[in-house]
Amino acid sequence: MTENAWTRWPTREALSRAGVSAARRALAMTARIVALAVLLWSTFTDDDLRGWGLATAVLGVVATGSAAWAFFRTTLQHRLLPSLALLALLLAIGLMGCVADVHVPAAVLWCACAVSCLERMPLMVAVPGAAVSLGAFATINNDAWLTTVVMVVGIALTGYVLRLDAEARGSALRLLAQERAARAAEAESAALAERARIAREIHDVLAHSLSAQLVHLEAARLLIERDAGREQILERVVAARGMARDGLAETRQALSALRGEMSPLEVFLSELIATADGADVTVTGEKRPLPAEASQAVRRVAQEALTNARKHAPGAKVCISLDYGEGEVTLDVRDSGGPPGELAGSGGGYGLLGMRERAELLGGSLAAGPGEEGFVVTLKVPV
Repeated sequence: MTENAWTRWPTREALSRAGVSAARRALAMTARIVALAVLLWSTFTDDDLRGWGLATAVLGVVATGSAAWAFFRTTLQHRLLPSLALLALLLAIGLMGCVADVHVPAAVLWCACAVSCLERMPLMVAVPGAAVSLGAFATINNDAWLTTVVMVVGIALTGYVLRLDAEARGSALRLLAQERAARAAEAESAALAERARIAREIHDVLAHSLSAQLVHLEAARLLIERDAGREQILERVVAARGMARDGLAETRQALSALRGEMSPLEVFLSELIATADGADVTVTGEKRPLPAEASQAVRRVAQEALTNARKHAPGAKVCISLDYGEGEVTLDVRDSGGPPGELAGSGGGYGLLGMRERAELLGGSLAAGPGEEGFVVTLKVPV
């Protein structure tokens, strides 16, 4: 054994009753009660105990019980010197019992001290303490020397086996506590990730829709202040209403996605371009269900890329291509270019930064920039 093994205390989990089954506790308590009853019976039925002898015996029993309880407490707290002092007191009580010719209780007390030493103290002091206790027991034992040796070895092995059992139980309790802590941390991390995902969904759905509505409503307010024509004002209000309707539909889609009720990706893209003039979708590869996060990333990037195309190049032809590759899915959105629209300066909403963040969170990538004619957004997500 290493020096650490000789000087190391059994863990507090091992020395406590934590993790001990109710049946095992009941069995141990029954054994202690029976042993104590037999010892008390053998002690106080001795005809030689009269007067002061009986009072001394009662005092010895009380002192033994108090010292044993204190020994269990100090070893639980890993206090070496108080534990050694209480062990010496218990050995001395056994010696006084032997001097008073009460051999059976003394022998049992010394054997219990040996077992408790090996079970509850560092081996550096437990081995000498057990040796002294078992040596005292062997001295007063009247059996044959071979029987005495077998009993001494058996008692020592019993104490050491109890120590190993307690340490195994303590290790199991520590591992269980670590597992619970890991599960709690994992649950907290999952909750934070889910909150971040919900925040992204709310931002993705509402940010660009509300910003566009504000632009239209602000334009309508300015037109009213300038006494502009009714048709111009109505056009702005209708556009804002359309933006609100689209935002509500997108919010419902996001809520369905959060509940895990997403429609197939091809259906979503088809519905997305249904209201966009000059847009089409091409799907290649073997169609298959995607993980929720990957599917949602493709949906949001397609949605934002189409919105940006409408904003920065209104009237341009938009081509959306979805390819189910081996190990990844690729979304390509490109427009044919054109003059910027009046909403081009209204703010980026989710924007390229948010799209790239989504892709990187999933271990993918996003490339965005000018193409041969217009603007190209390419998303690659591993699946």
